[in-house]
Amino acid sequence: MPTLDITGKTAVYGILAHPTDHVRAPQVFNAAYEAAGIDAVLVPLDVTPENLATVVEALKVTRNFHGLTVTVPHKVAMADLCDELAPGGERVGSVNAIRFTEDGRMLGDNFDGKGYVTGMRKAGFDFAGKKVLQLGAGGAGMSIAFSVAEAGAAEIVLANRTVAKAEALGQRVQAAFPGTSVSGVAADADPAGYDVVINTTSLGLHDGDALPVDVDRLSAGTAVSEIIMTPVHTELLKRAEAKGHPIYFGKPMLDEQIKLIGAFMGCPLPD
Repeated sequence: MPTLDITGKTAVYGILAHPTDHVRAPQVFNAAYEAAGIDAVLVPLDVTPENLATVVEALKVTRNFHGLTVTVPHKVAMADLCDELAPGGERVGSVNAIRFTEDGRMLGDNFDGKGYVTGMRKAGFDFAGKKVLQLGAGGAGMSIAFSVAEAGAAEIVLANRTVAKAEALGQRVQAAFPGTSVSGVAADADPAGYDVVINTTSLGLHDGDALPVDVDRLSAGTAVSEIIMTPVHTELLKRAEAKGHPIYFGKPMLDEQIKLIGAFMGCPLPD
């Protein structure tokens, strides 16, 4: 494992989460910084929602702090705290990357969806013409829904505990990409008849979590995709694989995002 030589000149970045025990970004980013000879480090920041604004204000005046990656549960809240949103973040309404500008402003954008679709494409899955069941309509799910529609999916059904939230997201995605049929349904929707099921919920992060979908109801050949990175093999993927379904892991999404986020935060990494 690379050993970072941190000095007073090292550019500091953070990943904002609560909790931080599941995050993989520090390992991935820091290994990439080391390999590229970049004097930077990314550290985990475990911040509760009630302390979020206070911590962000402190980071904005920390002179050697240059940017944030953002994950559960802060993506939507951080969009509201940004001074400016790039087009992707504004469209989605959540952010997973923030650049701290020299004049003390925060510029936010969202690369969840683009990273996810690129990772899936490189793993051999093409969304063009596919019927998609997406579980969850939260921070990452919002971005993924837009990018899956942009990738040419024929239909996206958003299954969420709060149906109104899924319906509202569906209307926004449909308006942006009228060639894709998008709708919102309850979280316990029947998963039969889809080409792929995407889990964008946090179910699977912890031992004992309920399965986000009834694997026994999946149609033959339906692919199952996760965005959770730790554990790599979630219970959902294990169950789906045991029944012969193609599975796709969460880490490729992060691998593709680090290139996009690094460039956005002014610390580009080699492809």
